[in-house]
Amino acid sequence: MALLSKTTMAAAVFAVISSQALSQACWDFKSDMAYMYRGPGNMTTGAIGEGHRSAFMKYAAKVPKNTVFFMKDGELYTASGMPDSLNDLHME
Repeated sequence: MALLSKTTMAAAVFAVISSQALSQACWDFKSDMAYMYRGPGNMTTGAIGEGHRSAFMKYAAKVPKNTVFFMKDGELYTASGMPDSLNDLHME
C-alpha cells in the first residue's frame, strides 16, 4: 500500500480515536473530508475539493473489513487479516 494511502487511513482513524467525545460515539467520517495523522498529538482535518479528490484516489485503497487500528508507544498501527482467535476483541 502506498505511504500516502496508509497515512490517510491512519489519519482518519486517529482523528476519531484522538477525541474522547468521538471515541465514545459511533465513528462518523464525513464525505469529502481528509483526516491527516502527522505524528503523536499532531492531527489535522480539511475539506477535499474535486481536484484534490482525484489526486487522493490515485493512492487510495479501501480499508478491509475487520481492520484494527491501535496505538503503541505513541505510534499508530493497523492490523488486518487476523486469525479468528484474534478477531474477538474485548473493548473496555
